[in-house]
This record gives sequence, structure tokens and C-alpha cells, in this order.
Amino acid sequence: MSDFFGRVTGDQDPIKKLASYIPGFSGYIERENRRAADKLLRDTVARKFEELYKRLSALQADIISQGNIEFIDDLEKAALQMRTFTDKIRNATYGYSGFFDAVKINEEELAKIYAFDAAFFDSAEQIKNAIDTVEATAGAVEGLPAAIRNLVSLTRQAVNTFEQRYEIFTGSK
Repeated sequence: MSDFFGRVTGDQDPIKKLASYIPGFSGYIERENRRAADKLLRDTVARKFEELYKRLSALQADIISQGNIEFIDDLEKAALQMRTFTDKIRNATYGYSGFFDAVKINEEELAKIYAFDAAFFDSAEQIKNAIDTVEATAGAVEGLPAAIRNLVSLTRQAVNTFEQRYEIFTGSK
């Protein structure tokens, strides 16, 4: 996360730097920088999942061409969950509320959001590995159902993790 925050703060224009000298205004600038960093982070996560989604779609076509049509419904579940996750993370509320936003996020909640966002990178790696396994077992019908179940489980877990992240904003459970 600090990479993203550093990128945003390093790209500040001179007017923002000048305004940061105004008493009380620097906190506002920092909050806005955190929002921008959070958006950059989520866009990066969304791109990773978009790449995985495209790879999964191509894999579905390969499995169909191999005549393993019976597995397509389960693969489609994983693809749909991956698409849902990608859309949710791309359109999610920013990780730090702005000056006049209705929902205010404190530092502790922000740390939780960042932990969820970091977990999304781990999730992307696990899903990538699961897709690798599905590809490796696509020709051998014996291991394919278990590999697909694992993929479906991991994509469902990504969506659930996002929902937990969202609960920080809404306060609901």
C-alpha cells in the first residue's frame, strides 16, 4: 500500500504542495491522497482479476473443444464470481472518506481496508494457481472436477472477502 500512497504523493502538483502549508489543510490533502492511493490499488487489483477472467474464458473454450461440456457450468460459476468481484472492486467506495462524505472512515478502519486489499493480491495468486491446475488437468477428466471445485471456492472466497471489506463502510454484518 505504501507504494501506491508514495506514487500519489510524489505526483502532487505545486499548488497542492503550497496548500499543504495552510494550517489544517494538510490533513485534508493527506486524506485525499489516501483516497487516490486506494483507488489506484483497487484499479490494480481489478486489472489482475480481469486478466484472470480472460484467461478463464479462454480455458472454457478449450475445455469445450476437448468435448468436456459437462464441466462448463461449474467453470461458468467461477467466471461469473470473478466478473462480479472485478466489477465490485473496481466500483467500490474509496478507502478513505472525503471531507464532506456521509461515511467517515477512521484510521483503524482504513488499516482493515488495506489488509483486505492486500489479501486480494494473495487471492489473485491463488486463483492464478487454480487456473493453472485446471489447465493442467483439462485433458485428464479424473482430476478436473476437483480442480474446478477449488477454483469455484477461491472465486467465491474473493467475493466474500470483498463483502467483508464493504461492511467496514456500512457497519452492517
